[in-house]
Amino acid sequence: MPTILFVVPYPEGKAPSQRFRFEQYFYILTEAGYTFTISSFMDSATWDILYKPGHTVKKALGTIKGFLKRFFLLFSVSKYDYVFVHREATPVGPPLFEWAVAKVFGKKIIYDFDDAIWIPNTSENNKIVAGIKWHQKAGNICRWAYKVSCGNSFLQAYAQQFNPAAFVNPTTINTLGHHNKIKEQNTSDVVIGWTGTHSTMKYLLPLIPVIEQLEQKYTFTFLIISNQEPDLKSRSVHFLPWRKETEISDLLKFNVGVMPLVDDPWAKGKCAFKALQYMALGIPAIVSPVGMNVEVVDEGINGFICDTPEQWYSALEKVILDSHLRYTLGQQARLKIEQNYAVTANRLNFLGLFK
Repeated sequence: MPTILFVVPYPEGKAPSQRFRFEQYFYILTEAGYTFTISSFMDSATWDILYKPGHTVKKALGTIKGFLKRFFLLFSVSKYDYVFVHREATPVGPPLFEWAVAKVFGKKIIYDFDDAIWIPNTSENNKIVAGIKWHQKAGNICRWAYKVSCGNSFLQAYAQQFNPAAFVNPTTINTLGHHNKIKEQNTSDVVIGWTGTHSTMKYLLPLIPVIEQLEQKYTFTFLIISNQEPDLKSRSVHFLPWRKETEISDLLKFNVGVMPLVDDPWAKGKCAFKALQYMALGIPAIVSPVGMNVEVVDEGINGFICDTPEQWYSALEKVILDSHLRYTLGQQARLKIEQNYAVTANRLNFLGLFK
């Protein structure tokens, strides 16, 4: 019976990248005869304070504990057939763990990433460790890997510089489980929605003037679901704290979901996750023409692709005014996910990583 060691940054069930890239496939692995163990760098106590200001000593102790866990984990690596590394084994420093797994123990590494993690992307929360992040290790790990699992074709192109066995394994949605409901679009109050972490909230800023222009003519709600309240003063803006327990019911408040991005290398590495979530629930997506967004959204069929303020205004105005349009776009959006970006549709592709 093949065995897999999942080496991941965060505790199970906490981080979206883990939940939607591989955790929701655990039952499929079990059905296929695999056994697996999960080893997170960060424990739950450290995760709970990770994005909160202060707690410097506790964060430092949690990091030290994570490095110790990785060191002792090496003594059990030999009993596994595959070692699945999501993003990196340690958040800072060189890839010593991955090197040892590949070169000392000779194990097959499945290296998985869903962002352009080789590009420095410093924020207020990580600027202290930015200098020791060791971004260049992504290329090294690709080179040592048995296979590389990439969230989109842009990431695959990077990985293929180091390893020809790099495959697109898209972020997917469990349409039979977590995202198993469809938005009712015939509502009197229209809600334009956005969800994401505080680190991606910057992408909303160019959209705010469009929202304020629409406010002058129409009544609607611009609902933002995040882990931090936005510093936005537009009258239509409402904030809802993100909670895993109410994630789906909160998203179902949206009539349309937006995903604005800036066209830069970091954004090209994104895997259209917001759009995937909206569309899986029958919510049309309005997105910027950046990276994987243009693969997921089909203009005028399941959403709109907007590059200028005028295009954003026009698309949002259409969905504000026309509930039938929202319905037809939403139905096609759900169908696109079921056919291309659902766990069931990607099952064999995911299992193929371990062949």
